[in-house]
Amino acid sequence: MTSIVGQYDCKADAKGRINLPTSLKNKLLPYMNDEFVIKRSVFKECLELHPKVKFDEVMQKVMKKGGRGKQFELFLMKFTAGLKEVPIDADTGRLQIPKNLFDFAGLAKEVVLNAQHDKIEIWDKDKYEGVLESMSDAEYEAMAENIFDVDE
Repeated sequence: MTSIVGQYDCKADAKGRINLPTSLKNKLLPYMNDEFVIKRSVFKECLELHPKVKFDEVMQKVMKKGGRGKQFELFLMKFTAGLKEVPIDADTGRLQIPKNLFDFAGLAKEVVLNAQHDKIEIWDKDKYEGVLESMSDAEYEAMAENIFDVDE
């Protein structure tokens, strides 16, 4: 998969539909004939949109590392809660977000699509901005130094 990156500001209508910007839609064209998977994020109050082929890879990792105990079964239940396969209309680039997921993420009219390599996070704009502001510049710089092994 070609890395999908970028932040896209969009609007959701009253029925939970979002028209993807043309530039993002074009990056997703190789996957338009397949379904996408939309689900709750594990660590954040947003949704994740995955090309189904990529989500299948994630599920293979989960199942390989998981096992079969009660804790794993509860994890799997929560991990897949609300998960739905959804199409993106290849002509219009329209995505219909299921109501239960729309409500979970607290989405309103202003929505941010934050593309991160092989998934797209779907955020309420105000919540997205709040999360960005929650990490101080010093924390961000320290994390960047750790990730990129920057010597002082």
